[in-house]
Amino acid sequence: MRCVIARYPFDLTKAGVLESMKGVTPEPITGESVTVGRRRYPAKQVGQVVTRQDRRDFTSGEVVRAMTRLGFTCHAHPDAEPPAAALSPLETASELLGHPAPAQD
Repeated sequence: MRCVIARYPFDLTKAGVLESMKGVTPEPITGESVTVGRRRYPAKQVGQVVTRQDRRDFTSGEVVRAMTRLGFTCHAHPDAEPPAAALSPLETASELLGHPAPAQD
């Protein structure tokens, strides 16, 4: 599969990624991660090993998108909070003013 990471095109395959990551010890996970085989790696580590580029050249989102398209399981940040329910404009204004929103019937 052809994908672009850090503005460079790469032809990646699932077997190629598995082969590249063979024998690589996972680093501690502090952000997004990818399960490769039976191990879970930080997305930036996978991107660095697979593309041989510096981690500062790409985002973890680019790696996650590519790995998802290849069929790998990707995980969000382990401490990420689920998205909060969106407030209505009335609730937002009431909260900013420090008053509870009036009950709506």
